[in-house]
Amino acid sequence: MLIEAIDHIQITSSPDVEDAILFFYSNILELTEISKPENLKANGGAWYLLGNIQLHISTEKVINNETSRRHICFLVRDLNTLKRRLEAHGVEIIPDQNPIPGWNRFFIRDPGGNRVELAESNINEP
Repeated sequence: MLIEAIDHIQITSSPDVEDAILFFYSNILELTEISKPENLKANGGAWYLLGNIQLHISTEKVINNETSRRHICFLVRDLNTLKRRLEAHGVEIIPDQNPIPGWNRFFIRDPGGNRVELAESNINEP
């Protein structure tokens, strides 16, 4: 197989919510920010590292994230604790409309309108 792994995922926001989306990923989800290459720093946004995968956030003048179903999924250790944290920050929880056996999950929209799935395995639950 020629494809070995995912290196990074890029999501976008409009420039007017850049501060809010960076706060969301840095402070609410507590992702680890990493340095961008010098030649890209002037473009704004930020890069984060989660395990071996990077999340790149950039801005675009024309986007339509709010209605898209495309999303990234974060696996979490304690979904209920994260849910309470998100709700405390005013983040709307979008219930799972199509449950998948073995998983507890819900969706949110980040400040840029990107859809995010948060999921926790429940395979070992009674």
